[in-house]
Amino acid sequence: MKKALSFLFFVLILTVSSFAQEVNEKARPTEQDKTAAIPSDGYLKRGAPIGNSKKVSLAKVMKDPAKFAGKTVRVEGVIVRSCKTEGCWAELAPKKDAKSVRVKMKDHAFFIPLESAGASARAEGVFTVKTLSKAEVDHMIEEDGAKFENRNADGTVSEVSFEATGIELKKGKK
Repeated sequence: MKKALSFLFFVLILTVSSFAQEVNEKARPTEQDKTAAIPSDGYLKRGAPIGNSKKVSLAKVMKDPAKFAGKTVRVEGVIVRSCKTEGCWAELAPKKDAKSVRVKMKDHAFFIPLESAGASARAEGVFTVKTLSKAEVDHMIEEDGAKFENRNADGTVSEVSFEATGIELKKGKK
């Protein structure tokens, strides 16, 4: 009986360990994720379906980001830049030449096409105001060409970001 319980305990530990490892590993984009065509007559949908949360303008959020921090909202705009490695983030602005906000895909669980710049987007998620470490900033600049307007003397950046639970893309008008 003692050997049977020891065996069951061992199997349980292996199962939990294996599950924990799977949960901690980030999802990886497929070639389809990276190269999907963004339609002009409908939306390419990624992540969770967009719900009925309050719609707010990006310009309004940028004026007072703390007012919207931690609240689930919907926003719309144009993708001005996106991750060129996996499609795990984008910069969304109210219009092409306006100040943008970084949009990360929640839990790194879904991705947008690598050539998303110029697409119209609507997204649902939560705004945060946080400080990015020097290592995070360097990584984003080196690997993805991210741009930061106000880098602190220590290399960190205070940033307004948006964690999207869902995003929909439509080919922008030329």
